[in-house]
Amino acid sequence: MEVAYQDIHRDIIELSKAGNQKAQYQLYRLYAKAMYNICCRMMNNQAEAEDLLQESFAEAFLKLDSFRYESSFGAWLKRIVVNKCINHMKKRRAQLVYTEHVPEADPSEDRDPETYELDVKKIHKAMEQLPEGYRVIFSLYLLEGYDHGEIAQIMGITESTSKSQFSRAKQKIKEILINTAS
Repeated sequence: MEVAYQDIHRDIIELSKAGNQKAQYQLYRLYAKAMYNICCRMMNNQAEAEDLLQESFAEAFLKLDSFRYESSFGAWLKRIVVNKCINHMKKRRAQLVYTEHVPEADPSEDRDPETYELDVKKIHKAMEQLPEGYRVIFSLYLLEGYDHGEIAQIMGITESTSKSQFSRAKQKIKEILINTAS
């Protein structure tokens, strides 16, 4: 038995399905900022993020009849946005960096993590410096809430690759934060 979600924006969604442009604009306004943030984190490029946001909403409105309240509208839209970003990366033939070598930490350089003042801006800056493969998996797992099985399916990789890339991304962010704190 399928569970139908009671979406708080059901009336707006139904009007949008019927082609009401004001309702579609209202849906856009409700979800654009959150979806734009996803695009930015995944693409690491503001112009591409803006383009992909528009393309994602265009696709969502074209496919709106397929939305059946089996999840929240936000989750359904988020899936479209994430897939749009990943497909864009594939189209531009971006080579995701999957490395097997993880540099060993030098114990003499260990510092007390409490001595670092970490804030969202520093972590965001560190994320921007990650290789694309690391950044995408890090974002999907930690920020978007996908599990490694879902990431593996989305990215066309194994679950263990997703886990190892996430671990390496965390290590790389830690290194970047340590190096920028010096």
